[in-house]
Amino acid sequence: MIPDEVVERVRDEADIVQIIGEHVPLKRVGSDYRGPCPFHQGTHQNFSVSPKKRMYYCFVCHAGGDVFTFLSKRLGMDWPSAVRLVAERSGIDVPSVESHRAGPDPRERLWEVTATAADYFRHMLWDDEGGQVAREYLASRGVDRATADRFGIGYAPSAIGLTRSHLQTLGFDDQRQIEAGLLSQPEEGREPRPRFRGRLIFPIFDGTGHTVGFGGRLLGPGDVKYVNSPESSIFAKRRLLYGLNWAKFAIRRDERLIVVEGYFDVVRLMAAGIESVVAPLGTALTAEQAELIARYTTQAVLIYDSDRAGLRATFRSADELLRRTVAVRVVTLPDGEDPDTYVRTHGREQLEAQLRAAVDVFERKIQILEQARWFRDLHHKRRAVDHLLPTIRAAADPILRDLYVSRASEASGVPKALLWREVGGEAVDDDLVARPGPVRPPVTSGVVGGGSGPPPARRAGARARPGRRGSGRTAAEREIVRWVVLARPELERVAEHIGPDDIHEPTLHAIFAAVLRRPDATADELRAALGPDAGAVLGAMLAEGPTGADPARAIDDSLARLREYDLAEQRREIDRHVSLASEDEKRALMAKKYDIMKDARRDRQNGR
Repeated sequence: MIPDEVVERVRDEADIVQIIGEHVPLKRVGSDYRGPCPFHQGTHQNFSVSPKKRMYYCFVCHAGGDVFTFLSKRLGMDWPSAVRLVAERSGIDVPSVESHRAGPDPRERLWEVTATAADYFRHMLWDDEGGQVAREYLASRGVDRATADRFGIGYAPSAIGLTRSHLQTLGFDDQRQIEAGLLSQPEEGREPRPRFRGRLIFPIFDGTGHTVGFGGRLLGPGDVKYVNSPESSIFAKRRLLYGLNWAKFAIRRDERLIVVEGYFDVVRLMAAGIESVVAPLGTALTAEQAELIARYTTQAVLIYDSDRAGLRATFRSADELLRRTVAVRVVTLPDGEDPDTYVRTHGREQLEAQLRAAVDVFERKIQILEQARWFRDLHHKRRAVDHLLPTIRAAADPILRDLYVSRASEASGVPKALLWREVGGEAVDDDLVARPGPVRPPVTSGVVGGGSGPPPARRAGARARPGRRGSGRTAAEREIVRWVVLARPELERVAEHIGPDDIHEPTLHAIFAAVLRRPDATADELRAALGPDAGAVLGAMLAEGPTGADPARAIDDSLARLREYDLAEQRREIDRHVSLASEDEKRALMAKKYDIMKDARRDRQNGR
């Protein structure tokens, strides 16, 4: 690990403009630098780098962070590697503080035997006559030697004693082979037998690259097609994902993770250049595997078989991910296709097109129910709702859960209030208050999630609405305007994010517009330009004074609150239009609402 004080020193001394400028053409604008965003392939100057704050931010896709975050996302490297790279560029030595054990890691003795067995299996695949059947099978699957060697694929011979005796000659006794899962001994006193015989072997690695177990694919007659290593001190399949050791950097770079069913699916996609892909060591994801995925990404795409078992695994896996606030989309391939065969037949570009067309898992559930005509009568409609409820309950993100309830209500005709009662929760409060943390500025150009056009709820010159809905927003508006008046240098930064029409309360709108028109005006000059009501509010602000607070932090928190109110209002407006829309318009509205939900979730995650 890298000491915190070293990380802070590297961040403080790094030239963030120079480092990011190697990847983005930047131009100075005031005290900051602007350029096209590299994360959504922007063409306008929406990407800002602030040397003073040592941060970057895109006002369209909302990517933001420090120099380490930029390099991690742009180059696909892990965070410690990014810190070391920046430190090297800044001439700072980075010492590592390691945790020391009293002795060697007790797992070393098993890692050693599994790594040795993996080498032996590779030798048997390519250099032994007995591996011919495995070589022919790989050829039939379109896997050449270079690809097989990249993933360490091997072959376990059919003869009972070969693997055991080979490892014994290298000093690995039966007990160690049993502990590593290479031999099984059903009963005490009986002769140990090899776990893998006559099988194509896929070594399984942990996140640090240790060989911890194997998956064996049967090549001859037999009942069990795939066999994995048994549970041991180094192998727990519920906590491992095949391919994660290769995919982890690509997941961060691509900001997504693709989950497929099998070893060959991972091998085929990675060989084709789609590297952010993993497979569970079973059919559906376990809770531990979902937790592991959530450490790397908030966006997952599932590509499972379209048969009944595949759909069951899809929805079970999705629910585990939704419980950890990972958004889940689903790709549905043509009948009879899996990722391996699809890429072999159609190529990488066609699969990428399928990934771009992936639909939310809840929408996929509704599609299946609609195709089966389960919404046609009361009996089936009740059962359809029962199928939707588990996924709604699994959604830990409150906005996503609300979105799912809205969609279920639309599809079934059941009122949202009744669905909320069935779910066992309460509807999301439309007047969400932003959590404390770094600001994610509101979108004032009408862009939501990279789209275009005015937000449905915003109207030029709109003003505060009466009642509870306006009170929280008005407090945020007043805090922004107060600091613009008291801390005039903050005006330029605030004006980058909001304009007068974003301030709904009439007197606050008048004050903010006056300050924008005359940024150098004194308090008396501003008051003279305002009406009596706005002038009185301005006088109260001046009387309060700065109260010792940090203007930048207060403004950032208030901007974040405005953004949450804006997103909630856009969602309400969509709900008002859905009931009158055509089917095509409904799909477009729900897609837009999904984008709004993603924006809100990203804000909360970045604000932690």
